[in-house]
Amino acid sequence: MDEKIQKKLAILSDAAKYDVSCASSGSTRKNTGNGIGNGVAAGICHSFTDDGRCISLFKILMTNHCMYDCAYCVNRRTNDRPRATLSPQEIVDLTIGFYRRNYIEGLFLSSGVIKNPDFTMERMVLTAKKLRAEENFYGYIHLKAIPGASPELIEEAGIWADRLSVNMEIPTEPNLKKLAPEKNYPDIISPMTQIRNSILISKEERRKFRSAKQFAPAGQSTQLIVGATPETDREIILLSSGLYQNQNLKRVYFSGYLPVNDYDKRLPAISRPPLVRENRLYQSDWLMRFYHFKAEEILTEDHPFLDLDVDPKLGYALRNMHLFPVDINKADYEMILRVPGIGVLSAQKIIMARRHRRLTTLTLKELGVVLKRARYFITCNELAAKFSDWDPVRLKRQLVINTHSKYRKSPDTQLELFADFKPVLPTLH
Repeated sequence: MDEKIQKKLAILSDAAKYDVSCASSGSTRKNTGNGIGNGVAAGICHSFTDDGRCISLFKILMTNHCMYDCAYCVNRRTNDRPRATLSPQEIVDLTIGFYRRNYIEGLFLSSGVIKNPDFTMERMVLTAKKLRAEENFYGYIHLKAIPGASPELIEEAGIWADRLSVNMEIPTEPNLKKLAPEKNYPDIISPMTQIRNSILISKEERRKFRSAKQFAPAGQSTQLIVGATPETDREIILLSSGLYQNQNLKRVYFSGYLPVNDYDKRLPAISRPPLVRENRLYQSDWLMRFYHFKAEEILTEDHPFLDLDVDPKLGYALRNMHLFPVDINKADYEMILRVPGIGVLSAQKIIMARRHRRLTTLTLKELGVVLKRARYFITCNELAAKFSDWDPVRLKRQLVINTHSKYRKSPDTQLELFADFKPVLPTLH
């Protein structure tokens, strides 16, 4: 690899590590026989980010030059740091080279904003177009849609990319204006709405005409920075829920605020990112998407923050002890899903199994139920409701002790295991 390109790659791959809203799943793009690569919905992980996430994408910024001066961003224009820019053809060559060597499954392309949103978006779209039209690349492509870019460029981006994402970054507009005065919510919401509508139109057209082009078949996502501003967890979860319902997002990603610009007094004085809080928000997101929880159930006005000592499902159960114990042989599916220690697959198996016999603790173990947690919240054939009168504080203490004794190290320690992890940068020889 050319030494100049190698230097650019080192700078821009390092700058891209702060964007977490990427995934290699959600789209199947079959090779017609004349191209290279296949976009596979399941995805394969080949490399790691600095924070320990396993990914299969060539994750890169087109440039870390930026016209904006956002307080929380390492690439803000007033920061004195090495800058680099890759041309569309250079990104294409790198992507194809890495793919042929089995380093990557696809491309995740983001960028700082240079000159103006349209100029930046046009170069990103050109990159995806070259990969598809000139290189016959059928692998996964995720593009960042630049807020403020013209609708025509957003529309073209969705034709070439599998997934588009528009980062909201800060959960509320007043705090966004405080930390990023040059940005605004209308510029962020507008492309989100356009992408949602275009996806719906594309699906309808493909029902009628199989040859109709797909528009962003893997949907759209966004990213929220957690901890840079004083929003409560409830505000963040309510926003996420609204985005899922109103914009049909596939994923909302949470990124614990990294203190990269600690000289800026608008930012909180913290020494490390709030990784446990980030993890609890992801667990809450999982409850909404797969466990049929509503945002208002996970947190209330009286309890606006997630309990960092326990997962949000257990926190819900401890706040609603009047709903428990649940008779595992009679309760409906929705209520069984709310029992700590019972997952989606286990709940489905319970519904199936109890059609043929009454369930016992032995049966529940065979079905994958974690009885160390669930036994406090259920009754079954021989398990009486002897824990139902436990004080929630005492019960929480007991469950936390059980969890920590299993892992020996605290949750904080476990999450910090990734702190010093460095990814291996692929090279071409």
